Amino acid sequence: MPPTMTTKNPTRAEELKLLANEAFKAHKYSQAIDLYSQAIELDEGNAVYWANRAIAHTKLEEYGSAIQDATKAIEVDPKYSKGYYRRGAAYLAMGKFKEALKDFQQLKKICPNDPDATKKLKECEKAVMKLKFEEAISVPKSERRSIADSIDYRTVDVESQYSGARIEGDVVTLDFVKKMLDDFKNQKCLHKRFAYQIVLQTRKHLRELPSLVNINVPDGKHFTVCGDVHGQFYDLLNIFELNGLPSEDNPYLFNGDFVDRGSFSLEVILTLFAFKCMCPSAMYLSRGNHESKSMNKIYGFEGEVRSKLSDTFVELFAEVFCCLPLAHVINEKVFVVHGGLFSVDGVKLSDIKAIDRFCEPPEEGLMCELLWSDPQPQLGRGPSKRGVGLSFGADVTKRFLQDNNLDLVVRSHEVKDEGYEIEHDGKLITVFSAPNYCDQMGNKGALIRFEAPDLKPNIVTFSAVPHPDVKPMAYANNFLRMFS
Repeated sequence: MPPTMTTKNPTRAEELKLLANEAFKAHKYSQAIDLYSQAIELDEGNAVYWANRAIAHTKLEEYGSAIQDATKAIEVDPKYSKGYYRRGAAYLAMGKFKEALKDFQQLKKICPNDPDATKKLKECEKAVMKLKFEEAISVPKSERRSIADSIDYRTVDVESQYSGARIEGDVVTLDFVKKMLDDFKNQKCLHKRFAYQIVLQTRKHLRELPSLVNINVPDGKHFTVCGDVHGQFYDLLNIFELNGLPSEDNPYLFNGDFVDRGSFSLEVILTLFAFKCMCPSAMYLSRGNHESKSMNKIYGFEGEVRSKLSDTFVELFAEVFCCLPLAHVINEKVFVVHGGLFSVDGVKLSDIKAIDRFCEPPEEGLMCELLWSDPQPQLGRGPSKRGVGLSFGADVTKRFLQDNNLDLVVRSHEVKDEGYEIEHDGKLITVFSAPNYCDQMGNKGALIRFEAPDLKPNIVTFSAVPHPDVKPMAYANNFLRMFS
Protein backbone atom coordinates (compact mmCIF):
# COMPACT_ATOMS: atom_id res chain seq x y z
CA MET A 1 0.00 0.00 0.00
CA PRO A 2 1.24 3.52 -0.73
CA PRO A 3 1.99 5.69 2.34
CA THR A 4 -0.94 7.72 3.67
CA MET A 5 -0.65 11.35 2.61
CA THR A 6 -2.00 14.06 4.89
CA THR A 7 -4.37 16.35 3.01
CA LYS A 8 -3.32 19.98 3.13
CA ASN A 9 -5.85 22.03 5.08
CA PRO A 10 -4.57 25.57 5.85
CA THR A 11 -7.82 26.65 7.50
CA ARG A 12 -7.80 23.83 10.04
CA ALA A 13 -4.05 24.29 10.52
CA GLU A 14 -4.63 27.93 11.48
CA GLU A 15 -7.30 26.89 14.00
CA LEU A 16 -4.84 24.43 15.55
CA LYS A 17 -2.17 27.13 15.69
CA LEU A 18 -4.51 29.40 17.66
CA LEU A 19 -5.27 26.57 20.10
CA ALA A 20 -1.53 25.91 20.42
CA ASN A 21 -0.91 29.59 21.14
CA GLU A 22 -3.46 29.44 23.97
CA ALA A 23 -1.81 26.33 25.41
CA PHE A 24 1.56 28.10 25.20
CA LYS A 25 0.23 31.15 27.06
CA ALA A 26 -1.05 28.79 29.78
CA HIS A 27 2.48 27.29 30.08
CA LYS A 28 1.21 23.96 28.72
CA TYR A 29 4.20 23.59 26.43
CA SER A 30 3.90 19.86 25.67
CA GLN A 31 0.28 20.37 24.63
CA ALA A 32 1.32 23.36 22.50
CA ILE A 33 3.97 21.24 20.76
CA ASP A 34 1.38 18.57 20.00
CA LEU A 35 -1.03 21.14 18.52
CA TYR A 36 1.68 22.88 16.47
CA SER A 37 2.69 19.42 15.18
CA GLN A 38 -0.88 18.79 14.01
CA ALA A 39 -0.91 22.18 12.28
CA ILE A 40 2.41 21.35 10.56
CA GLU A 41 0.96 18.06 9.28
CA LEU A 42 -1.84 20.02 7.61
CA ASP A 43 0.37 22.84 6.28
CA GLU A 44 4.09 22.13 6.52
CA GLY A 45 4.92 25.08 4.26
CA ASN A 46 4.04 27.63 6.94
CA ALA A 47 7.21 28.92 8.64
CA VAL A 48 5.25 30.37 11.58
CA TYR A 49 4.19 26.91 12.79
CA TRP A 50 7.78 25.64 12.80
CA ALA A 51 9.07 28.74 14.61
CA ASN A 52 6.26 28.61 17.17
CA ARG A 53 6.97 24.95 17.88
CA ALA A 54 10.64 25.86 18.24
CA ILE A 55 9.95 28.31 21.09
CA ALA A 56 7.73 25.74 22.83
CA HIS A 57 10.64 23.27 22.67
CA THR A 58 12.91 25.98 24.09
CA LYS A 59 10.59 26.40 27.08
CA LEU A 60 10.96 22.66 27.78
CA GLU A 61 14.77 22.97 27.42
CA GLU A 62 14.63 20.82 24.29
CA TYR A 63 17.14 23.01 22.50
CA GLY A 64 18.16 20.42 19.91
CA SER A 65 14.56 20.12 18.74
CA ALA A 66 14.17 23.91 18.82
CA ILE A 67 17.17 24.32 16.52
CA GLN A 68 15.76 21.71 14.10
CA ASP A 69 12.36 23.44 13.96
CA ALA A 70 13.82 26.93 13.58
CA THR A 71 16.09 25.66 10.80
CA LYS A 72 13.03 24.22 9.05
CA ALA A 73 11.25 27.60 9.39
CA ILE A 74 14.26 29.25 7.70
CA GLU A 75 14.26 26.64 4.91
CA VAL A 76 10.55 27.30 4.30
CA ASP A 77 11.04 31.08 4.31
CA PRO A 78 14.66 32.33 4.30
CA LYS A 79 13.45 35.86 5.05
CA TYR A 80 11.34 34.91 8.07
CA SER A 81 13.08 36.83 10.87
CA LYS A 82 11.64 34.78 13.76
CA GLY A 83 13.30 31.64 12.41
CA TYR A 84 16.74 33.18 12.99
CA TYR A 85 15.59 34.68 16.28
CA ARG A 86 14.35 31.33 17.64
CA ARG A 87 17.42 29.41 16.47
CA GLY A 88 19.77 32.05 17.88
CA ALA A 89 17.99 31.89 21.24
CA ALA A 90 18.29 28.08 21.33
CA TYR A 91 21.99 28.19 20.45
CA LEU A 92 22.44 30.78 23.16
CA ALA A 93 20.71 28.58 25.76
CA MET A 94 23.20 25.82 24.91
CA GLY A 95 26.13 28.21 25.36
CA LYS A 96 26.90 28.17 21.62
CA PHE A 97 27.49 31.92 21.36
CA LYS A 98 29.33 31.87 18.04
CA GLU A 99 26.49 30.01 16.28
CA ALA A 100 23.97 32.36 17.92
CA LEU A 101 25.94 35.37 16.66
CA LYS A 102 25.56 34.23 13.03
CA ASP A 103 21.77 34.05 13.43
CA PHE A 104 21.52 37.49 15.04
CA GLN A 105 23.72 38.97 12.31
CA GLN A 106 21.29 37.55 9.75
CA LEU A 107 18.36 38.85 11.79
CA LYS A 108 19.87 42.34 11.70
CA LYS A 109 20.26 42.12 7.90
CA ILE A 110 16.58 41.19 7.50
CA CYS A 111 15.40 43.80 10.03
CA PRO A 112 17.99 46.63 9.81
CA ASN A 113 15.72 49.19 11.49
CA ASP A 114 14.43 46.96 14.30
CA PRO A 115 15.87 48.29 17.62
CA ASP A 116 15.26 44.92 19.31
CA ALA A 117 17.29 43.08 16.64
CA THR A 118 20.09 45.65 17.05
CA LYS A 119 20.08 45.19 20.83
CA LYS A 120 20.19 41.39 20.60
CA LEU A 121 23.09 41.53 18.12
CA LYS A 122 25.10 43.90 20.31
CA GLU A 123 24.60 41.73 23.39
CA CYS A 124 25.60 38.62 21.43
CA GLU A 125 28.72 40.34 20.09
CA LYS A 126 29.66 41.29 23.66
CA ALA A 127 29.18 37.68 24.81
CA VAL A 128 31.39 36.33 22.00
CA MET A 129 34.09 38.94 22.70
CA LYS A 130 34.05 38.00 26.38
CA LEU A 131 34.34 34.32 25.46
CA LYS A 132 37.31 35.01 23.19
CA PHE A 133 38.99 37.04 25.93
CA GLU A 134 38.49 34.26 28.49
CA GLU A 135 39.91 31.72 26.03
CA ALA A 136 42.92 33.97 25.39
CA ILE A 137 43.82 34.36 29.07
CA SER A 138 42.99 30.79 30.14
CA VAL A 139 45.81 28.76 31.64
CA PRO A 140 46.63 25.38 30.04
CA LYS A 141 45.20 22.48 32.06
CA SER A 142 48.67 21.13 32.86
CA GLU A 143 49.61 24.46 34.49
CA ARG A 144 46.42 25.05 36.44
CA ARG A 145 46.65 25.18 40.21
CA SER A 146 43.88 24.30 42.61
CA ILE A 147 42.13 27.40 43.91
CA ALA A 148 41.24 25.40 47.04
CA ASP A 149 44.92 24.94 47.89
CA SER A 150 45.39 28.71 47.99
CA ILE A 151 42.63 29.33 50.57
CA ASP A 152 43.06 29.18 54.35
CA TYR A 153 39.67 29.99 55.85
CA ARG A 154 41.22 30.40 59.33
CA THR A 155 42.88 33.63 58.19
CA VAL A 156 39.54 35.22 57.23
CA ASP A 157 38.45 37.62 59.96
CA VAL A 158 34.88 37.63 61.21
CA GLU A 159 33.71 41.17 61.98
CA SER A 160 32.41 41.79 65.51
CA GLN A 161 29.08 43.02 64.15
CA TYR A 162 28.42 39.71 62.32
CA SER A 163 25.43 38.09 64.05
CA GLY A 164 24.86 35.09 61.79
CA ALA A 165 25.59 31.36 62.14
CA ARG A 166 29.13 30.46 63.28
CA ILE A 167 31.10 27.21 63.13
CA GLU A 168 32.99 26.78 66.39
CA GLY A 169 36.32 25.10 65.58
CA ASP A 170 36.44 22.56 62.74
CA VAL A 171 33.19 20.66 63.26
CA VAL A 172 29.94 21.50 61.47
CA THR A 173 27.17 20.74 63.96
CA LEU A 174 23.41 20.37 63.61
CA ASP A 175 22.93 23.50 65.74
CA PHE A 176 25.05 25.48 63.29
CA VAL A 177 23.15 24.10 60.29
CA LYS A 178 19.78 24.95 61.87
CA LYS A 179 20.93 28.51 62.63
CA MET A 180 22.28 28.85 59.07
CA LEU A 181 18.97 27.63 57.60
CA ASP A 182 17.08 30.12 59.74
CA ASP A 183 19.38 32.93 58.55
CA PHE A 184 18.95 31.89 54.93
CA LYS A 185 15.19 31.77 55.39
CA ASN A 186 15.36 35.41 56.48
CA GLN A 187 17.61 36.26 53.49
CA LYS A 188 20.73 36.75 55.61
CA CYS A 189 24.11 35.72 54.22
CA LEU A 190 26.61 33.32 55.75
CA HIS A 191 30.01 34.87 56.48
CA LYS A 192 32.68 34.08 53.88
CA ARG A 193 34.87 32.38 56.48
CA PHE A 194 32.24 29.75 57.23
CA ALA A 195 31.22 29.42 53.58
CA TYR A 196 34.88 28.68 52.73
CA GLN A 197 35.05 26.15 55.56
CA ILE A 198 31.94 24.28 54.37
CA VAL A 199 32.96 24.19 50.70
CA LEU A 200 36.55 23.15 51.42
CA GLN A 201 35.50 20.40 53.84
CA THR A 202 32.97 19.12 51.29
CA ARG A 203 35.68 19.06 48.63
CA LYS A 204 37.81 16.88 50.91
CA HIS A 205 34.93 14.41 51.40
CA LEU A 206 34.02 14.28 47.70
CA ARG A 207 37.58 13.82 46.43
CA GLU A 208 37.87 10.61 48.42
CA LEU A 209 34.83 9.03 46.74
CA PRO A 210 34.82 6.90 43.58
CA SER A 211 32.93 8.06 40.47
CA LEU A 212 30.28 5.41 41.24
CA VAL A 213 29.33 5.25 44.92
CA ASN A 214 27.78 2.17 46.52
CA ILE A 215 25.22 2.91 49.25
CA ASN A 216 24.22 0.31 51.83
CA VAL A 217 20.80 0.67 53.46
CA PRO A 218 20.40 -1.82 56.35
CA ASP A 219 17.20 -3.88 56.64
CA GLY A 220 14.43 -1.93 58.32
CA LYS A 221 16.01 1.41 57.40
CA HIS A 222 14.97 3.85 54.68
CA PHE A 223 16.71 6.08 52.14
CA THR A 224 15.38 9.14 50.26
CA VAL A 225 16.26 10.19 46.70
CA CYS A 226 15.46 13.74 45.51
CA GLY A 227 15.77 15.11 42.00
CA ASP A 228 16.61 18.57 40.66
CA VAL A 229 16.20 21.44 43.14
CA HIS A 230 17.53 24.22 40.88
CA GLY A 231 18.08 26.91 43.48
CA GLN A 232 14.57 26.68 44.96
CA PHE A 233 15.71 26.97 48.58
CA TYR A 234 12.28 27.41 50.14
CA ASP A 235 11.07 24.23 48.43
CA LEU A 236 14.17 22.46 49.77
CA LEU A 237 13.20 23.55 53.28
CA ASN A 238 9.73 22.15 52.60
CA ILE A 239 11.26 18.77 51.64
CA PHE A 240 12.98 18.67 55.03
CA GLU A 241 9.73 19.75 56.71
CA LEU A 242 7.85 16.87 55.03
CA ASN A 243 10.52 14.20 55.24
CA GLY A 244 12.80 15.23 58.12
CA LEU A 245 16.27 16.76 58.23
CA PRO A 246 19.15 14.63 56.90
CA SER A 247 20.76 12.44 59.57
CA GLU A 248 22.39 9.05 59.87
CA ASP A 249 18.91 7.53 60.34
CA ASN A 250 17.33 9.70 57.63
CA PRO A 251 19.85 9.79 54.75
CA TYR A 252 19.31 11.55 51.41
CA LEU A 253 20.73 11.46 47.90
CA PHE A 254 20.26 14.67 45.92
CA ASN A 255 20.58 13.68 42.29
CA GLY A 256 22.20 16.72 40.65
CA ASP A 257 21.13 20.15 39.38
CA PHE A 258 21.22 21.76 42.81
CA VAL A 259 21.88 25.17 41.28
CA ASP A 260 20.95 27.53 38.39
CA ARG A 261 17.63 29.07 37.33
CA GLY A 262 16.32 29.49 40.88
CA SER A 263 17.78 32.58 42.56
CA PHE A 264 18.58 30.96 45.90
CA SER A 265 21.13 28.54 44.47
CA LEU A 266 23.89 29.58 46.88
CA GLU A 267 21.62 28.87 49.86
CA VAL A 268 20.74 25.45 48.40
CA ILE A 269 24.33 24.37 47.74
CA LEU A 270 25.65 25.59 51.10
CA THR A 271 22.80 23.74 52.84
CA LEU A 272 23.51 20.45 51.06
CA PHE A 273 27.27 20.84 51.56
CA ALA A 274 26.80 21.69 55.26
CA PHE A 275 24.83 18.49 55.83
CA LYS A 276 27.57 16.58 53.98
CA CYS A 277 30.13 18.04 56.40
CA MET A 278 27.94 17.43 59.45
CA CYS A 279 27.39 13.75 58.63
CA PRO A 280 28.79 12.39 55.34
CA SER A 281 26.55 9.30 55.47
CA ALA A 282 23.43 11.50 55.82
CA MET A 283 23.93 13.34 52.53
CA TYR A 284 24.96 11.88 49.18
CA LEU A 285 25.37 14.20 46.20
CA SER A 286 25.47 13.35 42.49
CA ARG A 287 26.62 15.64 39.70
CA GLY A 288 24.05 17.04 37.29
CA ASN A 289 24.60 18.73 33.94
CA HIS A 290 24.17 22.11 35.71
CA GLU A 291 27.14 21.48 38.00
CA SER A 292 29.43 22.87 35.30
CA LYS A 293 31.07 26.17 34.39
CA SER A 294 29.29 26.54 31.06
CA MET A 295 25.82 26.15 32.59
CA ASN A 296 26.58 28.26 35.67
CA LYS A 297 27.84 31.08 33.47
CA ILE A 298 24.53 31.22 31.59
CA TYR A 299 21.82 30.19 34.06
CA GLY A 300 22.58 32.28 37.13
CA PHE A 301 24.76 30.46 39.66
CA GLU A 302 27.97 32.24 38.66
CA GLY A 303 26.29 35.65 38.84
CA GLU A 304 24.64 34.82 42.14
CA VAL A 305 27.89 33.64 43.77
CA ARG A 306 29.72 36.72 42.48
CA SER A 307 26.96 38.96 43.89
CA LYS A 308 26.61 37.26 47.29
CA LEU A 309 30.22 36.14 47.90
CA SER A 310 33.13 36.75 45.47
CA ASP A 311 34.92 35.78 42.25
CA THR A 312 37.12 33.39 44.25
CA PHE A 313 34.05 31.41 45.27
CA VAL A 314 33.01 31.12 41.60
CA GLU A 315 36.30 29.32 40.89
CA LEU A 316 36.08 27.27 44.07
CA PHE A 317 32.57 25.96 43.37
CA ALA A 318 33.59 25.07 39.80
CA GLU A 319 36.48 23.05 41.20
CA VAL A 320 34.34 21.29 43.82
CA PHE A 321 31.64 20.43 41.27
CA CYS A 322 34.29 18.46 39.38
CA CYS A 323 34.68 16.28 42.49
CA LEU A 324 31.03 15.20 42.62
CA PRO A 325 30.40 11.49 41.93
CA LEU A 326 28.53 10.64 38.71
CA ALA A 327 26.20 7.86 39.91
CA HIS A 328 25.16 5.77 42.92
CA VAL A 329 23.93 2.20 43.45
CA ILE A 330 21.65 1.45 46.41
CA ASN A 331 22.05 -2.06 47.87
CA GLU A 332 23.39 -3.36 44.54
CA LYS A 333 19.88 -3.04 43.04
CA VAL A 334 18.92 0.59 42.30
CA PHE A 335 21.05 2.63 39.89
CA VAL A 336 20.70 6.40 40.44
CA VAL A 337 22.05 8.92 37.94
CA HIS A 338 21.15 12.47 36.96
CA GLY A 339 20.56 12.02 33.22
CA GLY A 340 20.47 8.52 31.82
CA LEU A 341 22.06 5.66 29.92
CA PHE A 342 24.45 5.20 27.05
CA SER A 343 24.89 5.26 23.28
CA VAL A 344 26.43 1.76 23.41
CA ASP A 345 25.35 -1.50 25.05
CA GLY A 346 27.52 -3.45 27.44
CA VAL A 347 28.48 -0.62 29.81
CA LYS A 348 29.29 -2.14 33.20
CA LEU A 349 29.28 -0.49 36.60
CA SER A 350 33.04 -0.94 36.64
CA ASP A 351 33.27 1.24 33.51
CA ILE A 352 31.42 4.04 35.32
CA LYS A 353 33.61 3.67 38.39
CA ALA A 354 36.68 3.99 36.13
CA ILE A 355 35.63 7.38 34.66
CA ASP A 356 38.07 10.19 35.47
CA ARG A 357 35.42 12.69 36.53
CA PHE A 358 37.68 15.49 37.77
CA CYS A 359 36.99 17.78 34.82
CA GLU A 360 34.33 19.86 33.13
CA PRO A 361 31.79 17.55 31.45
CA PRO A 362 32.85 16.59 27.90
CA GLU A 363 30.45 16.88 24.94
CA GLU A 364 30.37 13.12 24.29
CA GLY A 365 31.20 9.81 25.92
CA LEU A 366 30.02 8.02 29.07
CA MET A 367 30.30 10.99 31.42
CA CYS A 368 28.36 13.28 29.08
CA GLU A 369 25.62 10.67 28.62
CA LEU A 370 25.27 10.04 32.36
CA LEU A 371 24.59 13.75 32.87
CA TRP A 372 22.52 14.59 29.76
CA SER A 373 20.58 11.62 28.34
CA ASP A 374 16.80 11.14 28.50
CA PRO A 375 14.44 8.16 28.16
CA GLN A 376 12.16 7.93 25.12
CA PRO A 377 8.93 5.95 24.60
CA GLN A 378 10.25 4.27 21.42
CA LEU A 379 12.61 1.30 21.54
CA GLY A 380 16.26 1.71 20.61
CA ARG A 381 18.11 5.01 20.62
CA GLY A 382 17.45 8.38 19.07
CA PRO A 383 18.89 11.88 18.93
CA SER A 384 18.56 14.02 22.03
CA LYS A 385 15.86 16.67 22.06
CA ARG A 386 18.35 18.75 24.06
CA GLY A 387 21.09 18.63 21.44
CA VAL A 388 23.47 16.88 23.90
CA GLY A 389 23.52 13.21 24.92
CA LEU A 390 20.86 10.89 23.48
CA SER A 391 17.39 9.42 23.98
CA PHE A 392 17.14 5.74 24.94
CA GLY A 393 14.27 3.25 24.94
CA ALA A 394 12.98 0.58 27.31
CA ASP A 395 15.07 -2.13 25.62
CA VAL A 396 18.26 -0.16 26.38
CA THR A 397 17.19 0.20 30.03
CA LYS A 398 16.33 -3.52 30.28
CA ARG A 399 19.69 -4.63 28.85
CA PHE A 400 21.66 -2.30 31.13
CA LEU A 401 19.84 -3.62 34.20
CA GLN A 402 20.33 -7.24 33.13
CA ASP A 403 24.02 -6.73 32.33
CA ASN A 404 24.63 -5.30 35.81
CA ASN A 405 22.19 -7.43 37.86
CA LEU A 406 20.14 -4.36 38.81
CA ASP A 407 16.38 -3.89 39.26
CA LEU A 408 15.69 -0.19 38.64
CA VAL A 409 17.05 3.06 37.17
CA VAL A 410 16.20 6.30 39.00
CA ARG A 411 17.07 9.52 37.21
CA SER A 412 16.08 13.19 37.26
CA HIS A 413 16.91 15.93 34.70
CA GLU A 414 13.35 16.46 33.35
CA VAL A 415 10.45 18.45 34.78
CA LYS A 416 7.36 16.25 35.20
CA ASP A 417 3.80 17.47 35.86
CA GLU A 418 3.38 15.19 38.89
CA GLY A 419 7.01 15.50 39.99
CA TYR A 420 7.77 12.00 38.76
CA GLU A 421 7.10 9.57 35.94
CA ILE A 422 7.40 5.78 35.80
CA GLU A 423 8.49 4.53 32.36
CA HIS A 424 10.10 1.61 30.55
CA ASP A 425 7.82 -1.10 31.92
CA GLY A 426 8.32 0.14 35.48
CA LYS A 427 12.10 -0.17 35.25
CA LEU A 428 12.84 3.57 35.13
CA ILE A 429 11.60 6.39 37.36
CA THR A 430 12.21 10.10 36.77
CA VAL A 431 12.08 12.20 39.96
CA PHE A 432 12.10 16.01 39.87
CA SER A 433 12.04 17.98 43.13
CA ALA A 434 11.59 21.62 42.01
CA PRO A 435 7.80 22.28 42.13
CA ASN A 436 6.40 25.09 39.95
CA TYR A 437 9.78 25.10 38.22
CA CYS A 438 10.98 28.61 37.37
CA ASP A 439 7.77 29.96 38.95
CA GLN A 440 5.82 29.10 35.83
CA MET A 441 5.59 25.38 35.01
CA GLY A 442 2.87 24.55 37.57
CA ASN A 443 4.35 21.09 38.22
CA LYS A 444 4.50 19.24 41.52
CA GLY A 445 7.78 18.13 43.07
CA ALA A 446 8.51 14.59 44.24
CA LEU A 447 10.87 12.48 46.30
CA ILE A 448 11.29 8.70 46.52
CA ARG A 449 11.66 6.79 49.80
CA PHE A 450 13.15 3.31 49.59
CA GLU A 451 12.70 0.89 52.50
CA ALA A 452 15.20 -1.94 52.88
CA PRO A 453 15.30 -4.81 52.19
CA ASP A 454 12.68 -4.82 49.40
CA LEU A 455 13.52 -1.26 48.18
CA LYS A 456 9.99 -0.72 46.89
CA PRO A 457 9.84 2.93 45.77
CA ASN A 458 7.41 5.00 47.81
CA ILE A 459 6.83 8.27 45.91
CA VAL A 460 5.79 11.41 47.82
CA THR A 461 4.65 14.48 45.87
CA PHE A 462 4.40 18.07 47.06
CA SER A 463 3.47 21.53 45.80
CA ALA A 464 5.52 24.72 45.72
CA VAL A 465 5.70 26.98 48.76
CA PRO A 466 5.93 30.79 48.71
CA HIS A 467 9.34 32.45 48.46
CA PRO A 468 10.60 36.05 48.68
CA ASP A 469 10.00 38.17 45.60
CA VAL A 470 13.24 37.39 43.80
CA LYS A 471 12.49 36.11 40.32
CA PRO A 472 14.12 33.00 38.83
CA MET A 473 17.14 33.80 36.64
CA ALA A 474 17.65 37.08 38.55
CA TYR A 475 21.42 36.56 38.38
CA ALA A 476 21.49 34.91 34.93
CA ASN A 477 23.42 36.06 31.89
CA ASN A 478 21.86 39.39 30.85
CA PHE A 479 21.58 38.25 27.27
CA LEU A 480 19.71 35.06 28.17
CA ARG A 481 17.25 36.98 30.36
CA MET A 482 16.21 38.91 27.25
CA PHE A 483 14.71 35.67 25.90
CA SER A 484 13.24 34.12 29.06
